[in-house]
Amino acid sequence: MSDVKKVVLAYSGGLDTSVILKWLQDTYHCEVVTFTADIGQGEELEPARDKARALGVKEIFIDDLRDEFVRDFVFPMFRANTLYEGEYLLGTSIARPLIARRLVEIANLTGADAISHGATGKGNDQVRFELGAYALKPDVRIIAPWREWDLTSREKLLAYAERHGIPVEMKHKSGGSPYSMDANLLHISYEGRALENPAIEPEADMWRWTVAPEQAPDSAEYVELEFVRGDVVAVNGEKLGPAAVLAELNRLGGKHGIGRLDLVENRYVGMKSRGCYETPGGTLLLKAHRAIESITLDREVAHLKDECMPRYASLIYNGYWWSPERQMLQGMIDATQERVNGWVRLKLYRGGVMVVGRDSATDSLFDPTIATFEDDAGAYQQADAAGFIKLHALRMRIAARRRA
Repeated sequence: MSDVKKVVLAYSGGLDTSVILKWLQDTYHCEVVTFTADIGQGEELEPARDKARALGVKEIFIDDLRDEFVRDFVFPMFRANTLYEGEYLLGTSIARPLIARRLVEIANLTGADAISHGATGKGNDQVRFELGAYALKPDVRIIAPWREWDLTSREKLLAYAERHGIPVEMKHKSGGSPYSMDANLLHISYEGRALENPAIEPEADMWRWTVAPEQAPDSAEYVELEFVRGDVVAVNGEKLGPAAVLAELNRLGGKHGIGRLDLVENRYVGMKSRGCYETPGGTLLLKAHRAIESITLDREVAHLKDECMPRYASLIYNGYWWSPERQMLQGMIDATQERVNGWVRLKLYRGGVMVVGRDSATDSLFDPTIATFEDDAGAYQQADAAGFIKLHALRMRIAARRRA
C-alpha cells in the first residue's frame, strides 16, 4: 500500500464516501483528491467541500456536469428508447461512464497513482466505474474499499463515522442507517432498509420527487415537446438547454405523480435486487420520443431498433458504455434520428401519461390520403391486397395441403 501516494476519490459527502475518505488516509497513508460531480442531484454541494477540507483534503474538484450528462449520455440513450428488463430507465447506470471518465481525467491532471469509489462488492456500480476506467486508462489502479475493509454493513459505517467524528446527514427518522440512495437529473433511486423485503410496500414518505398519484391534481395538464434529430429542444414552446429540459420535465411529471417504479431487477453480478425509482422526466421523454418516431421512422427501421434495444440496454446496465459494441450500436441508432423531428403533445393526469397529438411538418410518413377510411380517390388500390396476402400465405397453404 505504501506505493500509493495520491488517490482520486469519487466523493459525494454522504455516509459511504465520507468514511472511505478517512479510511484511505488511515490505511494507505496517502493524499486524497476528492471529485464531486454535479449531475443534478438537487443537493447543495458545498457541504461536501467543507467536509473534505475538514479531513485535510487540499485538492477538491466539484464539477457542474449537468448539461454534459444530459446531452452526451441521457439523450443518446433515449434515442434508443432504452429500458432494462422492460421497466428500468437506467438512471444510475447512465451516470457512471461520465463519472468514470472524469475520475480518469482528474487522475491524469493531478498525477494521482489511483482512483477510488464507494461502490460495494455486491453491486453493479463497481463494474460500471471500473470497466469505464479501464477502457479509458488501461493501467489505472483502482481501490475499492468495500472489497477490502471489514466495515460490512451500514450500521458499522455509522459506528466508524461516530468514532472519527464524521458528520452523517439523512439518517432515517426512526433511527439506523439511511436508504442507499442515488440521485441525478434523470432519477432518484432507493435501496436497503425495508425494501430488502420485496413483499413490503415502500414507505409513503420515502418518495422525494413525486407526489402520490392519488394526491396529484384532479385536473389534467398538457405539455408539448419539440424534437430535433431525436432530442427535445423545447418544452411548451420555450427553447431550453439539455439539463433545463430534463429539469422541467421532472417538475411536470413529479407534480402529477408520474414516474414511480418498484422493481426487482437482475444485477450483473448475479443476484436479484429490489429497488425503487423516481424518473418523472424520463417517463415523459420516453413516451414522447416513441410517439415522434411513430410518424417519422420507417417501419422496418423502427422494428430493428426495437430488436437491438434490449442488448443496448444491457450494455449500459452492465457498464459497457465505452465498449466498441455500444459505440457501434450508437452510430446505428443516431443515424436513424436524422429525420426524427416534430412535436408531441402529452396529457398528464394522476400518475398517467398519454400521447394525445404528434406531428412533423417536414418528416412525417403518415399519409392521411392513404390511411383514411373515407374515399381515398384511388390513392390506395385495395384489390392489390389479395395477391399480397396469397403470396405471404403460400408456404402455410403448401404445408397445410401436405398435412391433409
